[in-house]
Order: sequence, then structure tokens, then C-alpha cells
Amino acid sequence: MNRAFRQQNNEHNTHYPKLLGTRGAVATEHYLSTKAGADLLGVGGNAVDAAVGATLVECVVNPQMATLGGECPMLICMASSREVVAVNGNTAAPGLATPEAYQRRGLRQVPDEGILASGVPATLSALVTALTQFGRLSFAEVAAPALDYAKNGFPVHTGLYAAEGFGIRNLAEKFSREWPGSAQLYSPQGVAVKVGDLLVNSALADLLDHLIMAEKTQSGDRKRGLEAVLESFYKGEPAKEIDAFSKERDGLLARSDLECFQTHCEKPVSLQFANTTVFKCDTWNQGPVMLQALAMLETFDLKKMGHNSVDYIHCTTEVFKLAFADREQYYADPTQVDVPIDELLSKEYACMRSALVDPKKASSELRPGDPKRQRALLPMQERLGGAAWGPGTVHVDVIDGDGNMAAFSPSGGWLKSAEVVSALGFPLGNRMMTFYLEPSNHPNIVAPFKRPRTTVSPSLAFRDGHPWMVFGSMGGDQQDQWQCQFYLNQILFGMSIQEAIEAPKYSSEHFPGFFAPHESSVNLLRIEPRLGQEIIDGLTQLGHQLQLGAEWSEGYLLAAARDPTSGILEAGCDPRGAKGEVFPACALCW
Repeated sequence: MNRAFRQQNNEHNTHYPKLLGTRGAVATEHYLSTKAGADLLGVGGNAVDAAVGATLVECVVNPQMATLGGECPMLICMASSREVVAVNGNTAAPGLATPEAYQRRGLRQVPDEGILASGVPATLSALVTALTQFGRLSFAEVAAPALDYAKNGFPVHTGLYAAEGFGIRNLAEKFSREWPGSAQLYSPQGVAVKVGDLLVNSALADLLDHLIMAEKTQSGDRKRGLEAVLESFYKGEPAKEIDAFSKERDGLLARSDLECFQTHCEKPVSLQFANTTVFKCDTWNQGPVMLQALAMLETFDLKKMGHNSVDYIHCTTEVFKLAFADREQYYADPTQVDVPIDELLSKEYACMRSALVDPKKASSELRPGDPKRQRALLPMQERLGGAAWGPGTVHVDVIDGDGNMAAFSPSGGWLKSAEVVSALGFPLGNRMMTFYLEPSNHPNIVAPFKRPRTTVSPSLAFRDGHPWMVFGSMGGDQQDQWQCQFYLNQILFGMSIQEAIEAPKYSSEHFPGFFAPHESSVNLLRIEPRLGQEIIDGLTQLGHQLQLGAEWSEGYLLAAARDPTSGILEAGCDPRGAKGEVFPACALCW
């Protein structure tokens, strides 16, 4: 008699289980933020309340990826209206930010760290805006878990300590040498905190307490209380502290920039693909590249090629390269730049562009199209090229029992972006580094109050006309490449959320990245080695410059979905977060 508990092949089973429930689904990049979201649903909050509370916890426990100094784009769909709303949680440039202001300081591009890379901290404004318009609970209620972890501490996890290039281990020397505010918090007495140490952020706790007290002065008027939270931060002592911090370092950011800052709710952009509709934020965000890619990919028989075959990976990669070339050429703040988004997403344009894909050869060119004149290629003399949008980011997905859905992507203000403002407990962001100083006709040229374009890209999808799924990832320029692969895994190949997350993935670096110094590598394609030697050889023969990444290093996805017929909820998270020592992602359904 065989005593083995399993004899059948389990090679294709997922590492994490398929999570199903009926009352709530929460997926975040840390188990403490997942718990916070679930707890808030349990006390009567809706999906937006839970997502706001979970995001605040993320800003405490994953500061290597996101803090209140950064940004938080969102997509929200309330069951009562079934209307998708985009919350423009992006930063804005200071009023003094011009190419000349940087050039007078001897700079040829916006720095990738420090005060000259900092715009207005946008995350709190986005969170409170969402809470005001779509939530039920008070700021005090949703902020309680984050306040607890800031005030009483939380154990340092492996990602916070060891995240490659972003964690305390890599940054401790820089903190001690250049950034005393960061050293005081993360390397007290000159010794960097380690995994398992209890980390207390008293300044951040004091800030949250200050904001909660501002809300309570409004005697139970929920809307006025939330307005008081914003006024207290953007027009009160925190703004004064940021202003002083900036002036001491010859920065451009001033108190007046915070005082006039506002978060706006917008109509998202969308695309029909098969029996689904995918929603993304507007072109201040890279999200529409996924829609452009899907529009082109619909012209190919991807199912016939086979999942992750040589032809499939080649085709999708060449399409990504075309979509991202358009991103570089056209995407920018649509309130300051005329971005031809309707033309970029038209089926006619997608057909012209997809015809450029050579099934036998990887293109070595950066090939933006000409959507305004409806041509497949823009004349060479009009082409731009040369700027990375950057790594980092966490993500939060929540669906409640009523079917309300929220996808939040907090990012920026991470530990490597700038020195911690000692009085506030977080660093300012560095999203300004995506701006250009030249040429003057670049759509993303820096300008006063302009929103820099950003990689931070939440997603929301309908299926058969019904709200269906929220999803997202970290990963800078790779985010929408990974999200597109995840989406195709489900739509074309019938995978569950967890299967679609864990399937091997890849990403191109052929096009200029969004973050300074805006580098690109012609035909570079990074893949996870478990795709196999036959795939590696086949892609090499087609002209791709293969780079084998570490196993489980391409993805970092989260998702939550609701079956519109049964109401069954499903959630999933990516084991890559833990395997890559980035963050301890966690999903929960009940």
C-alpha cells in the first residue's frame, strides 16, 4: 500500500489556492493591509472604505514601495450606478517648475531623486476624495488600522529590508551619509532595522492623529469632517513643514502648490475586447497602452498560436513595442496637451498598426504611428524617443458583498525617492522625474501645475456588460505588459485568477522607459526561465535579445472578481512578491 498523499502530477497546480467567497474579496501587497480591508468591510464599510483603509496601511508597512508622499490612481465602480469612475490621484508639478528652472541649476533632465523630483503629495487627497464621494465611514475609522501600526509598530518584513534597490539594507548607507531624516527612522543609532524588528513611526502616527482631530472638530458632519482633513494637510501645519523642507534644499515645491492642489474624478478610457470591456485611467497614465495592445492583438488568432508559444510571445511583444512607442510619442496630461486618444484606440488604427508585425523577425525600430492622419507610421523626422517610467508601486483590490469594486494603485514617495520629512514620517515623491526638459515640443515637457505621466495603472473590467474584475500590479513600464498577459490568460485560455497570475511572464525594454534617465535596450526581452529552452531558442532566432530573469520575477499581480450571475467572489495574489523579496502579498475571500 502506497502511503503517498499525492501521486498525480501537480506541475500545473497553483502555489496559492483558488480563493472564493460571497461577502468580500480583498487583495493587497501586505497581509496587514488585507486584514485592515477585511476588518473595515466587517464593520459596515463598503469596498471604497476598505480600499482606503488598506492603502493607508500599505503606506505604513510598505514604504519601500509607496507612502503618503506619492500618488494613488484609482478606478471605482459602485453597484448602484454601474458607472466606472477614474480618480486622478496623480501629483502636480510646482508652479515654479519650468525647463529653465532646472537648467539654471545646471541640470539637463529632472533628477530621479531628491526635492527637485518632488511634486505635491497626492495620495491623501485621492483617498479622501474617494472616501467622500463613494465611502460610508469616517476618516478616523478607515485610518485606525494605519494609526495603530504607525503608533505601536509592526514587524519589519523581508521586502522592506531586502527589496533589491529599494529596501533598507541597500539604502542604509545613503541614509547615514546624506539623509538624516531617513536615518533617524530606519537606522536609529546608526544601525539599520532588520527583519523582525518592531518599527514605530511616531511622526506618521502624530500626523494621522492630527488629521483625525481635524475631522472631529466638525461635530459629526461627515462631509465637512473629510474636507477638514484635506484642509488640515494641504493648508495647515503639514504643508508648512513641506514648504520649509523644500526651501532648505533649494526645491521648487511651495506651500502655495499644496494649497491649490485638487484631486479630480474623471471619465476613464475603455476598450471592448471579446465579450469584455476594459477600463483604464486617461493618458496622464500609461494605462491606455494596454487597451492599444488589446486592440491590435484582437486582429491575430492568439489561441491558435498557443499559450506562451514562440509565435504567441513574439506577436504580443511586437505589439507591446508598437503600443509603447505611441505612449512615448503622445501620452501626457490631457488638460495641457491634445492627446488623440480616440484615434489611438480606434479599430482602424489598430489594424494598420498590427499589420506592421513581422511574424518572422523582431523589429529593431521604435515605431510610433500617426493616429491623427490615420497612418501606420509617423514620419521619421517627427518621432520622439528617449525617456523609464519607473519601478515601485503597490496595489489594492476590493469587492464587497454588494458588488462595489475598487482598484487603487498607490505608488511613489518610496524610501529611495527622497529624505524622510522628519516631522511627517514619510519622504516626498519623485514622479517629476518622468518629465522632460527638452525638446520643447515633447508632450511631457515640464510645466507649472502639469500632471506628469505615470506608469501607475489600475484596471477594471466588465464581462458580458456586467462589472466583473479589478486588477493591477507593481512594475513601472512592465505593469501593463504583465496585466495584458494576465488578462489574455483568462479571456483566451480560460484560466482562473490564480492560474493567470502564476503563469510565466515576460516583458520588453525595447522602448524608452518613463523614469529618468529614460533608457531603452533594442529588442531586449526579459523572460522567466521556466518558459523553457525551446521557447528561448525560438525567440532568439527571431531576433529578440533574450535576458533570463530570475524565476518568479515577472508579474507581481493582484486581482479580485465577481461572477455577476452567482455573486461568487474570487481573489488572487502573486507569490512573486514574497519570492522576489518585494512585499508579502496577500488575498482573502470569505
